[in-house]
Amino acid sequence: MRHILATLLLGPVLLLQGRHVRKVTPKLPEPPGDRSGITGTGPELRLLILGDSAAAGVGAPHQRDALLGQLVSALAKDFCVHWTLHACTGHTTQQALAHLAQLPPQPFDMVVTSIGVNDATAGTATKRWRQHMVELLHTLEERHEAGHILVSGLPPMHRFPALPQPLRWYMGMRTAALNRALQQLLAGNPRRQLVEVAFSDDAGLMASDGFHPGPGAYAEWGKIVAAVMRERLEEPPRH
Repeated sequence: MRHILATLLLGPVLLLQGRHVRKVTPKLPEPPGDRSGITGTGPELRLLILGDSAAAGVGAPHQRDALLGQLVSALAKDFCVHWTLHACTGHTTQQALAHLAQLPPQPFDMVVTSIGVNDATAGTATKRWRQHMVELLHTLEERHEAGHILVSGLPPMHRFPALPQPLRWYMGMRTAALNRALQQLLAGNPRRQLVEVAFSDDAGLMASDGFHPGPGAYAEWGKIVAAVMRERLEEPPRH
């Protein structure tokens, strides 16, 4: 309700600011590097990273510096990681779902998603976005036999340097609302877990566009996700 009121009151200002940000923000490319491979020794671990530009590593100079590289590096010490990245700049949850549906069935032990920012910037209604997330999670569990799904929460957009006020405040409110919907959606399912993305306040960790993570932020993110993965992998089997 709060964001609806804000949209009505600030709509014209937010629209102008959004257009200006899209016009002046540098368009950073997805970094080079392999998007699938096998690394490490030990028990096999089949890993999928799925999502948008952050999942694709935009803001990092190479995939080894992005979320993919951070996770593979952390896990390869103890596992033979079969890793796959399916991510694309600009993808909404619905587009990520459509992409996933085109892939052949393939089982994954661990899935990490990063999705939702483009839904927030596009103004996707929370109810509609939630339904897309339900379908995405169901597809991962049923078609790809996902053992664990770690859903990265939407980032703190109220701290994005690229966004002026009041747009920055508004987007922070929108992403917070989507994160609350995520918590409700994932609650009670032992195969799913929300991983909150809580970067430090150092603006230097962001990429040059002020919108995407830089290598420092990816390192923080990867450390958080890898720790959650290890906790889950060390849990006794559920009966």
